[in-house]
Amino acid sequence: MTSDLTRAEAVRDAALAGVPAALADLGNLVRIPSVAFPGFDPAPVRRSAEAVKALVEATGLFETVAIADAAIPETGGRGMPAVLASRPARNGRPTILLYAHHDVQPVGDESLWESPPFEPTVRGGRLYGRGAADDKAGIMAHVGALRALKEALGDDFDLGVALFFEGEEEAGSLSFAQFLSDHADALRADVIVVADSGNWDSRTPALTVSLRGNAKFRLRVRTLEHASHSGMFGGAVPDAMMATVQLLATLWDDDGAAAVEGLTERDTPTPDYTEETLRDEAGLPSGVSPIGRGTILSRIWNKPSITVTGIDAPSVVNASNTLSPEITVVISARVAPGQEAKSAYQAIEAHLRAHAPFGAELEFTGHEFGNPFLVDTSGWAVTDARAALGDAYGVDPVDMGVGGSIPFIADLVREFEGAQILVTGVEDPHARAHSPNESLHLDTFRNALVAEALLLEKLDARTL
Repeated sequence: MTSDLTRAEAVRDAALAGVPAALADLGNLVRIPSVAFPGFDPAPVRRSAEAVKALVEATGLFETVAIADAAIPETGGRGMPAVLASRPARNGRPTILLYAHHDVQPVGDESLWESPPFEPTVRGGRLYGRGAADDKAGIMAHVGALRALKEALGDDFDLGVALFFEGEEEAGSLSFAQFLSDHADALRADVIVVADSGNWDSRTPALTVSLRGNAKFRLRVRTLEHASHSGMFGGAVPDAMMATVQLLATLWDDDGAAAVEGLTERDTPTPDYTEETLRDEAGLPSGVSPIGRGTILSRIWNKPSITVTGIDAPSVVNASNTLSPEITVVISARVAPGQEAKSAYQAIEAHLRAHAPFGAELEFTGHEFGNPFLVDTSGWAVTDARAALGDAYGVDPVDMGVGGSIPFIADLVREFEGAQILVTGVEDPHARAHSPNESLHLDTFRNALVAEALLLEKLDARTL
């Protein structure tokens, strides 16, 4: 029988040797424009699921591999295709559920991309393309780690493994809870790895231990029954744009912090993080000041924020001397850990209704909610994960918060009570997920794949 050290070394060597193949497969996935948003062709999402299923089947490790979807509650519709695979544990070993998603964000303004968004392109040590980081790289980190485990230990290891590669995360995971319920037996696990977060920087790994929640909705502001001539009635009649601008301005104070009564914040220390680092990672020009109060990371991790992410209004090219009768905006609020998302939304709605100028009519629709999450870091899985990350990167990992949201984690906690949840990722701060020129840092991907392979080896040696 080989020693644990020899096993770990064999797994590491296999993982490193498998990185080129994993990156080639990632490139093929990036070429599939799997946008799951309403209004986009769903066929590429199905094609993406089929490609992922083929990669999973080729490992030869799973008893079952299938493409499945689930009903979207209260709509009569069905969600986008996900890939589901299952391999039972043996001899008292734990089961690990590996999660990632194969759908991607829309590309936005394609003219802002330096290379075609669905043509994987390597430059400057990074792989560029939509989904290259978020989150098809997460899928290939999982698949690459499993390949390494099989290469080093053979295909008869005892660790139980389940895979859930979702097809609609970017579009709101509308069928996620139902999917978990439908497939609870196949997905039930002792440890869950959600590979959809990031790292401290390109050299330093991290476990994500806190996530803000989100409350998103559409707001329609109406002041007129119909459009009117701005010269004939301007100065006496409030147009919807004026009312919308005045109303939205009440959401923030002079420092740019959220100014809504009833939104809470979490009081906890944060690591050192300089304004210079913020400017570099966020692309903040030297003449523009940061917003908010407190440490920079407390503003991002532990306090609420409100962003207007979309607006339906006359475009510049179509502008005319007209008073707009109504304007619609999309408001996305990030909710601090410790507050329920619906509670935060109720505070924002009450604020907007109380501050509506000129008696403007408000309509609230399109609600989406996701609760914040705090990881329990006391379990043995966190200890094993930290050790694997440190061994792979050669740098001790840090625990970090993330200002973004992964709403479905609340569903995982509810459905699989007692499972230890690890939120990891392949991204570095310059990945630009959701933005033009999204990219994957190749060294970070290599280390993330090796770290997960080492974690799988540790769990395969653990008896519950």
